[in-house]
Amino acid sequence: MEPVATVSPAVATIPVTGVASPVPPSAARQLFSRGQEIVGAALMNKRPWSEMVDRSTFAKPESLKDAMSRLHKNLNYFRINYGILMLVVVALSLLVNPSSIFFIALVLAGWTYLFLVRKEPLIVFGRTFSEREVVLSMTGISIPFIVFSGIVNVLLSAGLIGLFLIAAHGAFKVPDDLFLLDDDQEAAASSGGSFFPAFFLGSTGAAGSLPVAMSRV
Repeated sequence: MEPVATVSPAVATIPVTGVASPVPPSAARQLFSRGQEIVGAALMNKRPWSEMVDRSTFAKPESLKDAMSRLHKNLNYFRINYGILMLVVVALSLLVNPSSIFFIALVLAGWTYLFLVRKEPLIVFGRTFSEREVVLSMTGISIPFIVFSGIVNVLLSAGLIGLFLIAAHGAFKVPDDLFLLDDDQEAAASSGGSFFPAFFLGSTGAAGSLPVAMSRV
């Protein structure tokens, strides 16, 4: 009896083509997402507005040193409220300059579409642009657009007005014991870190600490 040869079936490998690979999230999109998380966490640590505008706690400072001491303590305590106040002043300044709103809306619309709405690679005249090229191109377009549209002057004026209001409030607002930070916290708040975390990180006293999401940034 002759042996029967056994032929094992070959496993055919069929290449899959035509399936678009997902576009990895860009650094700018990740930055926008992280910024939203930071802002949301910071707003949770906002001080009550009634406490900020209580007229019974206002008094003329005895000296320049006293005014600076009050301002330093109030900046640490009302940092988020001051940030919101600055944004309100900027928004009101833009409202009285409708042309500035139009130009800012155009710039924001471009950035929003390219880095938050767009899911596919950017292709212009058959050429695919990388995320780095998109960022550089938008930056090169946005800066001259903002400078020559007069938005810079509006923002500078609003910033000066906001700083004046914050300085006046901080100098005339008499801080209570609840306002005081521990030595370690005050040193951390005034240490040489970046402005954004130093501005939004609040004390761990009466208002509690920020959520874990803030501490991981």
